[in-house]
Amino acid sequence: MRSSDFLRLFGLASIWGASFLFMRIIAPVLGALWTAEIRVALAGLALVIWMLVRQQPIHFRQHWKSFLVLGAVSTALPAVFYAYAAIHIPAGYSAIMNATSPLWGAVMAAIFLGEQFTLRKMAGMLMGVLGVAMLVRLGPVEWSHELLLALLACSAATICYALAGVYTKKLSVNVNPVLMATASQVGGAIFLLPSLPFSPIPGTVTTTVILAAAALALLCSAVAYLLYFRLIHDIGPTKALTVTFLIPLFALLWGFIFLHEAITLNTIIGCAGVVLATWLVAYTPKKS
Repeated sequence: MRSSDFLRLFGLASIWGASFLFMRIIAPVLGALWTAEIRVALAGLALVIWMLVRQQPIHFRQHWKSFLVLGAVSTALPAVFYAYAAIHIPAGYSAIMNATSPLWGAVMAAIFLGEQFTLRKMAGMLMGVLGVAMLVRLGPVEWSHELLLALLACSAATICYALAGVYTKKLSVNVNPVLMATASQVGGAIFLLPSLPFSPIPGTVTTTVILAAAALALLCSAVAYLLYFRLIHDIGPTKALTVTFLIPLFALLWGFIFLHEAITLNTIIGCAGVVLATWLVAYTPKKS
């Protein structure tokens, strides 16, 4: 990869790692649903403006059903689940759980797309389970029902990402990546709208919360998606996926610096186990 590709890769990892930090600030004040809605709605608006400025065609009317499903599964539901988790667990925990997305992707691809589930992938799944177990049972956060529910929410989010990947592959329409990113945000925002009247805001909205919400939407969603699809275009999807390995490291770092979240040896071991598991699942050795 070129040096510019490495810079974009590390920049994207640092941005997505920061998203868990911002959610830790926002979610306890706004609640999970409002945090998710503000994130996807502002990001969708920003991406629509970006497409209009670049004079790219927007075919929402033609594919609105597909985009609504994609927005719900790939954006809205994961955003709600991670916002809920942010109320109860450190940012690093959510990021480490997020790193299991390729593991679930392999499972869903085997179930719905007929892809081979190899011994290597099975070993990766086992390593991922052990890594998460190390994190949960021996990490700095005390075991509780809230911790369990938060981790289950993170798992549900990663399963949504995996299902979204399968759904995207099965879409028969030919949609360019920028439109797909934009549509997923807009579709997610529309999907969440009916639930907002039933979700009162529990805290007092401060300037810090407003700025964090803007950064979460515009930086961690809109700008991050543009960076990600640029990486896919330049270096391919497999190498772009290495961002998954780096996100937990940045999330742990940002949480430690700004929220004073503890990083213990067991946290590092659990994180390493999940990252190794993801590598085992995501990468297939080249045949000689």
